[in-house]
This record gives sequence, structure tokens and C-alpha cells, in this order.
Amino acid sequence: MTATEKLKKRRPILKKITIALWVVFALCIIGFPTYIWAVSNNLNNWFGNLPSYSQLENPDQNLTSLLFTADGVQLGSGYYRNNRNPVTYDQLGDNLVHALLAAEDIRFNSHSGIDLESMFRVAFGVITFSPKGGGSTISQQLAKNLFNTRVIKAEDKGKLEGVNGFLDQLIYKTKEWILSVRLERSYTKEEIMAMYYNTVEFGNNAYGIKSAAKTYFNKLPHELSVQEAAVLAGMQKGVTTYRPDINPENSMRRRNTVMSQMVKYDFLDKRAYDTLKVQEINLEEFRQQDHNTGLAQYFRAEASKDLLELCRNLGYDLYGDGLKIYTTLDSRMQAYAEDAMDSSMRSLQALFDQKLDQEGRDLWIDSKGREIENFFEESVIPRSQAYRRLVRKYGSKSDSVDYYMNKPKKLKVFSWGGDIDTVMSSIDSIRYYKQFLQSGFLATQPSTGAIKAWVGGVNFQHFKYDHVRYGKRQPGSLFKPFVYATAVEQGYSPCYTFRDEAVAIRTGNGSEVWDPSNAEGRFSGEEMTLKLAMAKSVNSITARVMDIVKPDKVVDMAKRVGIESTIPPYYSIALGTEDVSLFEILGAYGTFANKGTHIEPYYISRIEDKYGNEIYRHVPRKSKAINEDVAYVMLNMMQETVRNGSGIRLWAPGYYNLTDYNQTEFSIGAKTGTTQNASDGWFVAVTNDIVAGAWVGGDDRAIHFTHWPDGQGARTAMPIVALFLQDIYADSTLNLQKTVFQRPPNLSMEIDCQKFVDVLTPTDTTIYDDDIY
Repeated sequence: MTATEKLKKRRPILKKITIALWVVFALCIIGFPTYIWAVSNNLNNWFGNLPSYSQLENPDQNLTSLLFTADGVQLGSGYYRNNRNPVTYDQLGDNLVHALLAAEDIRFNSHSGIDLESMFRVAFGVITFSPKGGGSTISQQLAKNLFNTRVIKAEDKGKLEGVNGFLDQLIYKTKEWILSVRLERSYTKEEIMAMYYNTVEFGNNAYGIKSAAKTYFNKLPHELSVQEAAVLAGMQKGVTTYRPDINPENSMRRRNTVMSQMVKYDFLDKRAYDTLKVQEINLEEFRQQDHNTGLAQYFRAEASKDLLELCRNLGYDLYGDGLKIYTTLDSRMQAYAEDAMDSSMRSLQALFDQKLDQEGRDLWIDSKGREIENFFEESVIPRSQAYRRLVRKYGSKSDSVDYYMNKPKKLKVFSWGGDIDTVMSSIDSIRYYKQFLQSGFLATQPSTGAIKAWVGGVNFQHFKYDHVRYGKRQPGSLFKPFVYATAVEQGYSPCYTFRDEAVAIRTGNGSEVWDPSNAEGRFSGEEMTLKLAMAKSVNSITARVMDIVKPDKVVDMAKRVGIESTIPPYYSIALGTEDVSLFEILGAYGTFANKGTHIEPYYISRIEDKYGNEIYRHVPRKSKAINEDVAYVMLNMMQETVRNGSGIRLWAPGYYNLTDYNQTEFSIGAKTGTTQNASDGWFVAVTNDIVAGAWVGGDDRAIHFTHWPDGQGARTAMPIVALFLQDIYADSTLNLQKTVFQRPPNLSMEIDCQKFVDVLTPTDTTIYDDDIY
């Protein structure tokens, strides 16, 4: 066959090849751009919507709102759906930048969103059935993370999506190509790098590199070492697979791979790599960021409830808008308060447990120390969450309720020595937790109403209930200053005297008689000034004062100074029979310290949006409740509590080192409160700088000491307040001064009762147990 004949025979084949080449050329030059255009514009709604350019400029991310103390300390991990705190490129540090470039996209700084070399490598691997790794650039991964290109909402879904798996992957990838190019046009390389690190997940509820660095290594991003940066950058190949806390071997292997890539691209010296690759991953500082850790846990939980409504009214999302919330709390005072609570309640619980063992009694007793029959079965269990949940599921008469309530299960329970892993039924668990005494503590700045420390209970992880705002209980003698303030307002001097003797007062229509006894069950017959009677919490004299000033006037006084709970105008309220909260009590006592002006306690000073613009500033709510003279007289009367009354240990030397016994240049006023069966112990102290108060008691009112003096406020609540005051006045960084209460210039009422009669305790400074009432 001649060459001409061979050529004629091959001509049809050559023609077909030529046509095929032209088709391929046309597809490449015309078809591919057309396809990209079609996807970009969602032609005929085949491919689904892409984010708009405005969305590219302002991508929607759930950002963590952060809470700060007045002295600039961040409280906990903030409020979030995804725990994400963005950083700038300058805050990343070289180690993170180099680790990510080496691990994910070494040509990041030279391409425009699509790395053609990587794409050809991936395509060749697919054709030859020998995959060579992924070809996504950092920009493409950012596009996927920002806009959820693989998770399509129904309204954004195209007609071709969901038809075929291979076609879906092609469309998704195409969208990421388009978005990555658009991102490169909208942002600098540094901004894209920072945005990438801010959007990725690292497990343990850590979203973004700042949260991850804090969670795993307790560092800021720029503080991370080479190997720590390699661990976090390497996790993006598979977060769960390479998490160092649950898969340390995988994480170490991946870390070393990233570091070897860093050596390859001259980011890390080979000798340094050889040293680092054999080191274990150090997770000594690993702390999962949640609301059960950190400072002011009760406060953060309670603040969120008010903040949610406040932010909604301002038009912001507390859990997604990345707000900066500045509180009135002081981190140092808060730490001292939590330490005081821990130290005092640990000791008190040990005493309570010891008494229970010695007495060999059940937990629930009446006011005379007698066990209350079937109280646990008939009152405690039916109120438990476990029981009510089972009743809702199976019905109140079902045997399943009893079966599951008594079924043993593995639990981690609280103890003052640390959490204990054990096996316990729901019944046993309820009984176990009820034995713990509870407490609440609050401290405010009387001149401003700013809350400086808030401790809602003994352990937030195990006891979520907040005893500052919601734990309303009978205040006992803590209510008496409102009775005496009413008398002072009506012109009665604190030096006015009554005899401590039995009293019987006809109430209502005259058919009922109120005849309260004193706490110790006897009357001394002693003639006492109002000042000393309040200091020693003498019920008989308080009752006589109430009979003079009348209940409705006392209720009015309590409301004016800050008590918001419903207080009926009964004579018995003089002894604190109506429930109030610690939050209310502190606000009311602050009125005395603030020269008669009531300022509603608050804890949010201002809020900024994610750009630093102020969107809220608190305006104090003030009202003139009583005149300055009355307020000062009440402070003077409360000083008697710590000099000669039930709070004497706060002042006396050798206890809390607040002052010498005869020191006059530091004014402290105080009041104790204890209910009839010692179910509730209270103590509030007042200085010019701070009003601090604590409540202590059992979850149920039937949980208390058998012996009344053991449960009185001077023994249970006062140590918390005293330790707190001792610490804050010893801390020079707080700049607190030991000053005296300022006497009004024109005070006409005589308050120096020594001028009339020497009825006050003489100079003997010895303190006996019977001195604490």
C-alpha cells in the first residue's frame, strides 16, 4: 500500500481526532467559562444560589460575646453558640502561619484562590487511580467554612443538586472555586489567613484559633510554640481523628508530619525538628471551656438571663454578635469572695456532719430538734426532678417510677474533698446532696450600687440554684433595722430605753395576742437603749418598738430602702418572718451607707458591639428613701452590733485582723439574722466602701443544726463576710481606705448614749460563747 493510499485510509480517523480536539478546545475555551458563568449566575436555577458580594464583605458568623470585669479580666468563655473569638493576622504569630502554609497550601501567597498545580496533581491522581492528596487552597476551605457550600438550604437548592452524587460534588467544588476567587478579590492574604483560623473548629466546643489555643494550651495564639501550632494546624485534616486529648498518638503523628513539611519549606530547622518530634504533646493546661469553670460562675449564669432580654431590646444577638460586655465586678474581690465561701462552708459542713453523726438522727428535724417522720418520702422525693420526670413518663402510680428511682447507676458526685466516682441510685443521690448546707454571698459598692462580688452557692457544677437572687428566705433579725429606722424617722433617739421583759400586743381586731420570746428563751429584765437592743437582737424590745411605729409604717420603710418582696403589714414582720432575697437586703442596707439614697444594685456598666461601638451604658436608678440623719443614726446603731452585740467577733482583735478593739478611725456596721429554728443564718456588714452579706442554710428549712447557737448567723454567715473584708482591706491594689462614717453637719439627735446612762458593755474584751447571739 502506497503512502498516498495509507494517508487516504487514515484521513477519516485524523478528521475525527481533529474534530475531537476542536470539541475539547471549544469546551475548554468556551464551555468551561460558560459553565462557570452558569454556576455563578444560577442559570435557570440549576445550580443554586451563591452568597452575594455584600455577604462576602460581611460573612455571617456566630461570634462569642465576652464578659469582662471592671478591672479588665475576662470572665469565663463568654456566651456563644460556637465558642469563637476572632483574632487579626498580627495576633496569629509566625508559628501558626508557617504551620498552616506547610500543611495546607504552600503556594497560598502566589495563587489567586485556585492552585492549578494542585488541581492537575489531584486530577492526574484520579485518572491513574492513585490519589495524591487534596487540592483545596486555604481560600477554598475558607469559602466552604464561611458559606456552608456542602450544606444547602431548601430555598437555595438548585434543580441539579441532589440528582447525582458526582454532579453534586462538581457543583460544590465549582462554587468553592468561584467563592475563593471572589474572596481573594475582596480581602488581603493576611485577612484570609486570619479569617480561616477564626472559622475552623477544633473540638471541645472550641471554634477559632483563639478558643483552641486557650482550650488546649491555655495560651494566646501568638504564644504557641512550634509543636503546639503544628498540633492545631494539623487537626484540620480531621478534627476528631487528630484531637490530642482523645487520640494523642494520631495527633502526635500528624503534628510531626506538619513539622516535617515546615522543615521542607524552610520554616523549621532540621535539628530543631529532630528534637521536637520525640516530645510528647503537653496537655497539662488543657481546660475545656464551659460555664462550669472559671471565675464568677453563678454570676455569669444569672447575668445571661438579663443580658438576653437587654440585647434583644437593643436589636442584638447575645449568642452570636460578638459583643463586649463590661460588668461592675472586680476580679480580685470576686476571687476573695469565692475563697471565703469555700473556706467557711467547708469548715461549717464538717461541723454539721460531725453533729449529725454524734446525734445519730435523720437530716430533717423540727424546731425542737425532733425528726420529722416520712419527710424525705412525702416531701423531698416528690419535688425532685428525677421523680417528676419519671412520673411524666410512666404515671404517678406506675411501678416503673419506684424501679428507676432505686436503680443504681454510675455517678460523679460532689464532696468538699473533690468529686467522687461512685454507684448510687436516684433516691440515694437526692438524700446525699440534701445533706450539704448552701450559701449565697453578695458585695456592693454603696455609693454607686455597683455589684463587686457575687457567689450564688457552694459549687456551680453540682448546685446550679442561685441563692443571691432567687433564694428567698426569712431574714430573722436582719429585718429589725427597718423597724428601728422607722422609729428614728419618727423622732425616737437610739438612746431611748425599754426594759427587756415579756410583752403581749393585741393585733388585728384585738382578739389575737402577739407575745414573742427572745432567741434564748428568757428575758433579762435589763433596761436597754434601742441601740443596744438592736445590737443584741432583743425581740421583746423590737416588739415594743413595732407596737409604737405600727406595721404599715415599717412596710413603707422597707419598700423605700429597697425591699421588693411582698411584706404584709403584720406585727410579726418585725422579727423577719417574710421571705426576702440577699439581693434585696444588700440594696436596702446600701441605702443606709449611701446617706439615705437608694441605688438599685446593678452589674452591667456598658456594652460594645463587635466593632467597639458603645450600644448601651447603664444609668443608675436612684431615689431618696430617707434623710441623711436617719441613715447615719442607723449606721451608728449597727456599729454597736460589732462592738457589743452579736457581731462582736468581726471587730474584736485576734479574729479577722480588721481593727484593734478600741480603734475609732474605721467604721464598720453590721447586723446578724437567724430564724427561729436556725434554718437560716444571715450576716451583713457595712463600711463606706462596701456592703457585704451572706446567707447560710439547708435546701429545705427542715435541714438545720439541732442546737440553735450552732446555726445562728454570727457562726454560719459572719465568717464568710469577715474573711472577705479581711482580704479586700489587706489588698493594697484595691485602694480601699479604712474611714469613718461621716456625721451629718446638723445632726440634732443625740447618739452618744453614755451621756445618759452607762448601759453599754464595759471595757472587758474577753469573748465568751454566750456573747454571740
